[in-house]
Amino acid sequence: MSAPPPQPVRRTVRITIVLLFTAWLVDYADRLVINLALPSIGAEFDVGRGQQGLIVSAFFLAYALCQIPGGLLADRHGAPRVMLWALLCWSVFTALTGFAWSFAVLLLMRFAFGAAEGIFPPASMKVLVERTTPAERMGANGVIMSSNALAGVLTPLLVAPLIAAFGWRSAFFSTAALGVFVLVAIRVWLPAPLPLVEPETRVARRRAGSVLRKGVIWRFSAMMFGYSVIVWGLNTWIPSYVSEEYGVSLASAGALVAIPALAATGAIVVGGRLADRLGGHHRKVIVPSMTVASVTLIFMAFAPTLTGFVVFGTLASIAVSLCYMPILAVPLGGLAPEDVGVGSGAIVFGGQVAGMVAPRPSSVCSPTPSPSRWPSPPWCSARPSPS
Repeated sequence: MSAPPPQPVRRTVRITIVLLFTAWLVDYADRLVINLALPSIGAEFDVGRGQQGLIVSAFFLAYALCQIPGGLLADRHGAPRVMLWALLCWSVFTALTGFAWSFAVLLLMRFAFGAAEGIFPPASMKVLVERTTPAERMGANGVIMSSNALAGVLTPLLVAPLIAAFGWRSAFFSTAALGVFVLVAIRVWLPAPLPLVEPETRVARRRAGSVLRKGVIWRFSAMMFGYSVIVWGLNTWIPSYVSEEYGVSLASAGALVAIPALAATGAIVVGGRLADRLGGHHRKVIVPSMTVASVTLIFMAFAPTLTGFVVFGTLASIAVSLCYMPILAVPLGGLAPEDVGVGSGAIVFGGQVAGMVAPRPSSVCSPTPSPSRWPSPPWCSARPSPS
């Protein structure tokens, strides 16, 4: 039985987890704010559902394009430096979004915001790998990534009342301020990397091109695409759908969305623990979990009541979230530390391509409401958007 890590190592791991958890919490909250602000933005700038989808897609286009370059920057110039620049830039563009005076300016700000956030994930993963031991890496990242689901709980609860009281612009100013706070915290308290625990991997330093030519990287990127299509499809349109289809207020819709998000928080942590225990047998988690998610999503789409809709949505969120950490197993556990940036960037890239696809419901939805008592699927608008 291996000895427990010494106290300095445990302290480094704990501080790194807390700082990265907080950074990812703000990162994800910044992305979700736009979903809650879309109805107000649509009314102010007189844009319909399709143009609102473009606002969301602009972020994901830039975010996807910057994943691999962000990994290259982290591998070449150091992950902490790249991560801090990402935090600074995305906080600036978040604040500037609050000053947007037209639809075109809003698109530009969201694109710039997406580019800034796009270089953060591979740098963050490299920071984690440099400050954790292999045996605890997946579990640690599971805790960090649970911040995404927690942001899904807190953001609707906090931002919806803020928008109702002070307008949609106030939400962007507030989250920008949080980003600056996290930037300062990481700059001051991020510990130094641990001593290299895998020295043999530095003997044959791989070029970025050879990492990107690995088929397994792109297979896991495709898995991340499937995961993210579900997650972003739900996160983007559920608040508007619940509000329009069931006649609940935006604040109440945010509270309902928080239920599956809270369940997903625990599932991501559990998925990280399972990934550590199963080693390379990630399909034992991914295949059954995605099968359950597929079934529950069908029931959710045609649930005749709001209660059924929320229950099946929660079950789908739990099943999907169990897969998140096993999908990230390759860059965190199977690559040399010097290759983590570009490898993780390639896998996360698949998820962001999904983000561009998920917010565009117009091509698959009927232009008129269904005459039956069954609600339209969540990615469709049951009623025409205000113009």
